[in-house]
Amino acid sequence: MAKETVKQNNPKEPATKMHKALTIVGIVLCVILIPVLIINCTLIVKSFVNQEEVPSIGGVFPLIVLTDSMAPEIWSGDIIICEQIEADSVKVGDDISFFDPAGNGSSIVTHRVTEIVDEDGQRYFRTKGINNNTEDRVLVSTDKLVGIYTGFRLAGAGHIALFMQSTPGLIVCVVLPIILLVGYDMIRRRLYEKSKGDDMQNLMAELEALKAAAAAQAAAEAPAAAPVEEAPAEETPVEETPAEETPIEDSTVE
Repeated sequence: MAKETVKQNNPKEPATKMHKALTIVGIVLCVILIPVLIINCTLIVKSFVNQEEVPSIGGVFPLIVLTDSMAPEIWSGDIIICEQIEADSVKVGDDISFFDPAGNGSSIVTHRVTEIVDEDGQRYFRTKGINNNTEDRVLVSTDKLVGIYTGFRLAGAGHIALFMQSTPGLIVCVVLPIILLVGYDMIRRRLYEKSKGDDMQNLMAELEALKAAAAAQAAAEAPAAAPVEEAPAEETPVEETPAEETPIEDSTVE
């Protein structure tokens, strides 16, 4: 009975459920946020180290689409995945990404190759947005080539990526996840320490209950003791000492 009472009052079960829930949440956060953090940090570092090249990981890089020039295959706000390619491997019909020769030199455009032109030993690409009415005005030289569109895109993810590049987005997507991970670890450690303390208290309570039950069982099985009669106290006789009589001598009157 004492053992069952200890089990009913044991708060370990709710704490265990909470610990499991927090563990699952932490794993999900790690799976989602850690790759995002690694990719973002890698791309940011590479963009600062070499500002003349598009930062990539293993030759693969994402681009955010800002216009609908390639609609309906690619829409504004999409993220497209491109990979680096040699100029000799490009053929007509490929969708290539390149530094816009008619722009400021840093903006990247992804259009379809409609013609390959060789002039004076130099190769150029004539390009066109499939949603545009005319081809691009300026030919693209091989030194402007960045990569080729792989055909994989994340619809609408570009809006999230643009937000992540802003100051509020940096706080939400980088600083906040770090705080969440650190906070989760602190909570997990405290719950673990509290669980250990509760386990020790429950163990001591169970031991005390077992000792009490054993003592009660031993007392119930012990034989009843015989009553002890008290012997009457012995009285020591007091001997009376007879009084000594002094003889009275008759005095004779002469």
